[in-house]
Amino acid sequence: MTEEQDDVMQNEELKKLSGIATDMQLSGKMRAQAVNQLGDIASHESLLVLLNLAANDRLNTDERELALKRAREIVKKGR
Repeated sequence: MTEEQDDVMQNEELKKLSGIATDMQLSGKMRAQAVNQLGDIASHESLLVLLNLAANDRLNTDERELALKRAREIVKKGR
């Protein structure tokens, strides 16, 4: 698989996880799992997604704080 294909797959995964994290029809547990998976990816792109989630006022405070916490972890790792 080429690097370009890897990037496309990662971008699709980020979009999917972002959609799950903001889908208010899903349980809070599922949304939190999506946020944690974004943090586990720990890429520049996932950092941006997490910061967007933290700024999303449709999410509840706990979910926004979790997104910010995971974003901080990525920044501390220096990625």
